[in-house]
Amino acid sequence: MDWFTIGYKVLGGLGIFFFGMKLLSEGLQSISSRVIRKVINSLTTNRFMAVIVGMVVTMIVQSSSVSTVMTVGFVNAGLMSLKQAIGVIFGANIGTTITGWVIAIKVTKYALLFIGLGIIPMIFTKNETFSAWGKVLFAIGLVFLGLSTMSGAFKPLRTYPEFISFLSYFDSKTYLSLLGTIGIGCLLTCIVQSSSAMLGITIALAMAGTIEFTTAAALVMGENIGTTITAVLAGIGANTNARRASYAHAIFNVCGVIVMTFIFAWYVDFIEKIIPGAADLTNPDGSKPHIAWHISASHTIFNVANVLIFLPLMDIIVKIVTKLAPDTDNLKQPKHLSFLGTKETISPAIAIVQARQELEKFSGLISKMLVWSREYIQAPEAKGAEKTRKKVLKYETITDSIHQEMITFLATIMTAQMNSEEAQKIEKFLKISDELESLGDYCQKLVQKVKWLHDKNEFFDKETHDSILKLNDEATIFYESIKDNFIAGGETKAAFIKTSKKAFDENARAVRTSYLKRVRELNLPPLISLSVADVVAELGRIFSHSRNIAELDTGIYSED
Repeated sequence: MDWFTIGYKVLGGLGIFFFGMKLLSEGLQSISSRVIRKVINSLTTNRFMAVIVGMVVTMIVQSSSVSTVMTVGFVNAGLMSLKQAIGVIFGANIGTTITGWVIAIKVTKYALLFIGLGIIPMIFTKNETFSAWGKVLFAIGLVFLGLSTMSGAFKPLRTYPEFISFLSYFDSKTYLSLLGTIGIGCLLTCIVQSSSAMLGITIALAMAGTIEFTTAAALVMGENIGTTITAVLAGIGANTNARRASYAHAIFNVCGVIVMTFIFAWYVDFIEKIIPGAADLTNPDGSKPHIAWHISASHTIFNVANVLIFLPLMDIIVKIVTKLAPDTDNLKQPKHLSFLGTKETISPAIAIVQARQELEKFSGLISKMLVWSREYIQAPEAKGAEKTRKKVLKYETITDSIHQEMITFLATIMTAQMNSEEAQKIEKFLKISDELESLGDYCQKLVQKVKWLHDKNEFFDKETHDSILKLNDEATIFYESIKDNFIAGGETKAAFIKTSKKAFDENARAVRTSYLKRVRELNLPPLISLSVADVVAELGRIFSHSRNIAELDTGIYSED
């Protein structure tokens, strides 16, 4: 037995398979990025819709690990409820079974044809859509080539006495051997960190005639447990709800496997009856032509049955994970936008949805700061005014932190593989984040300038005070209009921006002119003159940064 030859063929085949799955995921995501964003944006509190979202996204990205890590990230950022997250994880478990059916298609002999057909548009065309489809074909060819290489490497093992003797301990014919096989599948998946790769290895072993269907079915069950380690690891260091989501994934799969072990014999018989051809039928060359279909069916049926069993029990699962991960000291934990995973596993389309939702939250904080700023300007001497001013200062610090998180998050995404549309969106989101952070700064400066004047025991005269509040309202209304359009996905018209800017500039000039006139006529204090100019300038900057957001969001730039 040439173990070296077997070893390098298995490793080489696995490497080709891994690379093929990675390219397949990238190609499908590039083609379906808009679909992914629409699907995720359709999330509601409806548990069935959450399951469908998880299933569709996982089928597109070809990785339940990406979907579950994404889900933990959404929960960590406060963009998804725990119940929504559990529903998405349920769906991801179904969606990931598509990988088995792709592998089960008997076209391995055409692997080189797929590679040849895919490489031409992938490399030689500048059209992103054609290039993406070429990548998909090329990736499918690599998946089948890697599977064929592994299967060929395993063939000598089926006649090797020591290996057969070792496998006899994992024939799944007794309950202990069944648990042992499940444990092996779980352990190997934890090590490899990919249930798809382990599924490919299992199918390759089975197709080579090295293992029987019962063993393969038990390994697949173990792989379902092993894949939960990704979400659990993603939850480490995250907030309480994110950890709960990762625990729910593990509980869901572990409990499903436990239930299935008690009916394993009937489960295997059922698959034998519904899938044509005997699973362990062996060709003269020792291969098993039908077993891949049976393994794929076992993977799908297990996960679908698991969802049907546990979907009605979602509220109970929520209670269990809530007890497993209680709130620390009953304090509300801060929500953070977290880049979970690596640039190789993150989906840019999913990350863009997460970033957009975080920007919507960010813009909501600015709305609060604008309201509080006006309250303070209106009556800095009133009871509670100091508390209002401190809220503005506190939120300015929060917006700085969010801005820093956004830069880190989006900069990391930019290193991943993406199409030009996704790259443009990320660049736009970076700039909008900058503008929102600047708005927070100017809200702070606004109240600090009024505070400075108040500390000097100086106040605006009534006419100036009213005109400044009116100008403040004008800037705030303009910002709210821009924000609402951004959240709703609408378009702020260039004519509206131009008209609003012209009106604001005229009113700002009128405030200054009117005040200077009263300075001459009424001999008002010069200190107030300086403050009026500063406050009007800050309001003008708030208006300008709001306009910048509108122009970045729509790509329509108004003339100054």
